[in-house]
Amino acid sequence: MSLLSSRLSEAVSTHAQHDHVRMSGRVSRFDGHMIECGGFPATIGTLCRIETEGGNSAIAEIIGFQNSNNLLCVHETGARISVGAQVTVEDDGYEIPVGEGLLGRVFDALGMPLDGRGPAQLEDSWPLEGVQINPLARRSVDTPLDVGVRVINSLLTVGQGQRLGIIAGSGVGKSVLLGMMTRFTKADVVVVGLIGERGREVGDFVRTVFNAESRGRTVIVAEPADRSPLLRIRAAKRATAIAEYFRDQGKNVLLIMDSLTRVAHARREIGLALGEQPTSKGYPPSVVSLIPALVERSGTGLNGQGSITSFYTVLADGDDTNDPVVDTARAILDGHILLSRQQAQMGIYPAVDVPASVSRVMTEIVSPEHIAAGQMFRRLMSLYMENRDLLLMGGYSAGQDPDLDLAVQLWPQLISLIQQPQTDLADFESSAAALTGLFGTSQKGGL
Repeated sequence: MSLLSSRLSEAVSTHAQHDHVRMSGRVSRFDGHMIECGGFPATIGTLCRIETEGGNSAIAEIIGFQNSNNLLCVHETGARISVGAQVTVEDDGYEIPVGEGLLGRVFDALGMPLDGRGPAQLEDSWPLEGVQINPLARRSVDTPLDVGVRVINSLLTVGQGQRLGIIAGSGVGKSVLLGMMTRFTKADVVVVGLIGERGREVGDFVRTVFNAESRGRTVIVAEPADRSPLLRIRAAKRATAIAEYFRDQGKNVLLIMDSLTRVAHARREIGLALGEQPTSKGYPPSVVSLIPALVERSGTGLNGQGSITSFYTVLADGDDTNDPVVDTARAILDGHILLSRQQAQMGIYPAVDVPASVSRVMTEIVSPEHIAAGQMFRRLMSLYMENRDLLLMGGYSAGQDPDLDLAVQLWPQLISLIQQPQTDLADFESSAAALTGLFGTSQKGGL
């Protein structure tokens, strides 16, 4: 039996399945990834077991229907499947097992543990696709969430139940920033979805964030880049479903998805395989619908429930912030944090481009003094960065612009507020005090 097939068998045995008659068909076409088999009653997302040469079996997932037949995509590459092989329903894929036993563990898209600690003891279940909430019944976002990062706490204050994107190119420190939030946040539960990342980065991230303080409240769902696109999508949905479960238990959850772009790429692979017409940059329409469907599952819950505060990383290929995935995510999210390659090259970490970033709920959850200090910070930093080349060339003389003079004078303090070693914690109170204290005297003169 193949490794993936064995993993699924163990996953299925860990929780009760819906009662259904075991249904089967025969493979009529196989092109290496896509399978067409005789039709039998099953829904999209159903997991099936397929016989292979040599007596082993492979796992495939139903992704569509054609000419009264079922279309399946194989999870495992290189599976030795022949025409006429039997296809048997294994799991309807509707619900996943959940419970307190998830905390401190690392799982894959099928719910199998990756940490070598054996199956988790889980007593409840939750729909993989989530439960819709009436938008009018949701609580408002009115309380700040301490994420332990000074630049975010002070200048891009996050509310419990807010959804933000972290937009960045490669190599500007987004993984380090996510690790800091995972370790330092004051959220009750942290759920991390590592989707489509390099296997080495998955291991490094787990070893970094699973310390004595954070392990007991953290769940990680990981599916590396070399796995099937269906598994990557399922991992994103599984991480979101776990977060929904804990929100339903009254917990304030921090959901980190790294990355939303890899989920979109996986959906693009499936969409093109099903014959969807590519649109902008090769993305089919199903990608545009997947992103809001996934993002809208987070947020505040009903009265008596908790909240899901979510961060989705969005890769800007070639630092192109007008990529279709970036545009779609930015439109649906409650704010975005842009990481600047220029600041990273200057050695400013976290490399948050404050003037280009925004938290759409900050003005509703912090004091007027905090808001005024944040606006002044943005103004000064923007002025300095716009005139930095002129200053370095000696083309500016003090006294020509009082605002720019103040920006030059306070530049070291501005950078000191942004910079934070990845091992240091900056709580919300100290972060807000550092910002308002910086401008306690300067703002009297007006800017």
